[in-house]
Amino acid sequence: MLCLADFVLTSAERFVETNGVRLRVIEAGDRGAPVIVLAHGFPELAYSWRLQIPVLADAGYHVMAPDQRGYGGSSRPEAVQDYDIHALTADLVGLLDDVGADQAVFIGHDWGAMVVWHTALLAPTRVRAVAGLSVPPIPRARSRPTERWREKFGDDFYMLRFQQYGVADAEMEADVAATMSGMFAGLVAGPAPLPKWISPEEFEHYVAEFSRTGFTGALNWYRNYDRNWESTPQLADARITVPALFVGGTADPVGPTMNPARALEVVSGEYREVMIDGAGHWIQQERPDEVNAELLAFLAGLG
Repeated sequence: MLCLADFVLTSAERFVETNGVRLRVIEAGDRGAPVIVLAHGFPELAYSWRLQIPVLADAGYHVMAPDQRGYGGSSRPEAVQDYDIHALTADLVGLLDDVGADQAVFIGHDWGAMVVWHTALLAPTRVRAVAGLSVPPIPRARSRPTERWREKFGDDFYMLRFQQYGVADAEMEADVAATMSGMFAGLVAGPAPLPKWISPEEFEHYVAEFSRTGFTGALNWYRNYDRNWESTPQLADARITVPALFVGGTADPVGPTMNPARALEVVSGEYREVMIDGAGHWIQQERPDEVNAELLAFLAGLG
């Protein structure tokens, strides 16, 4: 397992001003090489890609992994609407502008997967290919998301509880270590024993960052679900035409809320789905060798 010190030695950190925010970006590889943008999920950091960044850089790519807005060392705007899908996708495209790249391969995990799928829809000319981990591409909902969740999962569904500003924030921040250990142990209420795939040192990095920043910026992403739906009617007929890859885990507790079978309703180009047996939600940290092998094969197939 790559420790924090090794991760620092194999990458560089810098700040990028783009789209009205300042993003802390972990960067590796040579400028001028094909660009890969890695988008983390909730509640994660660019550090969540520590086992992919050096591998992708060694394979000849220029890798850029931001703490996305609301997270870590990046800006945390106060207004909830500043975290809508248009802002999140524009942040990632802004990284290409910063390094003078026309296109990149975008790879996301969890919420980051949703952002990169939408980047392929909202900024298709900037996307060479796209891959999502744990969250598959799904077509635009036919009805307002919060209404659909309430009908399907009930009022206690976690994404509905996240909608009320300040409530989930305070609950999660009351004991950050308990929150994070529960999340990593299988999206359960903490505290919980740490899974084998994360070391105490790695875990403490997350705890320190979220103790410093809190969770409000991250939760504000969820508070834009209805806004995102209202502002993207044009995506009802939009399709992802670039090569696309989905990698999921058969033991992911989020799986029942997703429907990978609907991917081909939104992806019209080359598409591959890979399910890793026994893998949970934090798939790129839990099963890095298998995930890296799938990503490298996907990239090699782009020519």
